[in-house]
Amino acid sequence: MSTAEPPAGPVIRVVTVPHSDAYVDTVLPDGVVHVGPGPWLDPGHLAAHAGGIDVVHLHSGYGHLPEDEVVSWTETVRRSGVPLVLTVHQLRDPGQPTPRRHDAHLAALLATAEVVLTLTPGAAEEIAARFGRTAIVVAHPSIAEPVPDLGSERGLVGMALRAPSAALPDPAGVVRAALSGAVNGGGRLRVFLDDDVAPPPVFAAGDSLEYLPRTADSWAGQLQELHAAVLPESCGTHSRDLEVCRDVGTRVVAPSCGWFTDQWADVVPYDNDEEHGLDPVSLDAAVAAALTRPAPRPADRAWRAEQRAAVRAVHGQVYAQLKDPVLPDLRTLRSGPGTGP
Repeated sequence: MSTAEPPAGPVIRVVTVPHSDAYVDTVLPDGVVHVGPGPWLDPGHLAAHAGGIDVVHLHSGYGHLPEDEVVSWTETVRRSGVPLVLTVHQLRDPGQPTPRRHDAHLAALLATAEVVLTLTPGAAEEIAARFGRTAIVVAHPSIAEPVPDLGSERGLVGMALRAPSAALPDPAGVVRAALSGAVNGGGRLRVFLDDDVAPPPVFAAGDSLEYLPRTADSWAGQLQELHAAVLPESCGTHSRDLEVCRDVGTRVVAPSCGWFTDQWADVVPYDNDEEHGLDPVSLDAAVAAALTRPAPRPADRAWRAEQRAAVRAVHGQVYAQLKDPVLPDLRTLRSGPGTGP
């Protein structure tokens, strides 16, 4: 584990895509110049402003682009001479109906990136097996803190239903299975709905099922009130909601797809993936099992602060090495501590 600060040197000008969100803001190291927002995925804009930046760090925000536009953008990156850092958050984009477009995006981006980061050892192994690239594993840092004096309700299970997608082909089936598990475990189910998402048809639930709007500004508090939270998608690789649950002390029931148990070992898995679909009996049993366990304690804030500092240091070292290739080999970098307590 290395938590050393990046070596002192010239100012490093970094573009991030997206420019700002909870994860990007958390991992951005001190001492770099965060270049302002702009249409950085437009090849013309990048080419025109390449002289004013030292590193482009791509996290997300490219999933809507046609494959040829991503290829064109990577060609501009190569011509510009600005090094690309890629963090692979998802190896299967749950927002896409099939893997094809995202696979093509990753192939072009991974062939171009000077440095590849990802969040779990399992994802790094998958990247090596599928694309022949070595990824530096950086743990997902804390992005939330518990709301003071807000307790959780024992037996309360929660699930968020966002916009309909291929990752959730049968919302009603997932709700029914989670509801059955909640009732079997002596609890009840609360389903959070995004705007314009209708409650799925689940009948005869009585007082054991309620629907509430999901509120982005108070989402951490909504998760904190739960004993357990279900991640319902059948595809995906890592979860930001899982990290919020870890921060606020809510147990997670996670699908078998992706690398959620690498991200946090203290989860209850159930069978749900793109190839086999949802096993409702497995979800029922996992939710009931989650309710037999006490809710986990919120993540230790001192440990999370140490982890965040280590992750920022790795990012700083990556940027510094790309600015000055004489610095030590990036393969020696580690972000630890990893999954932790």
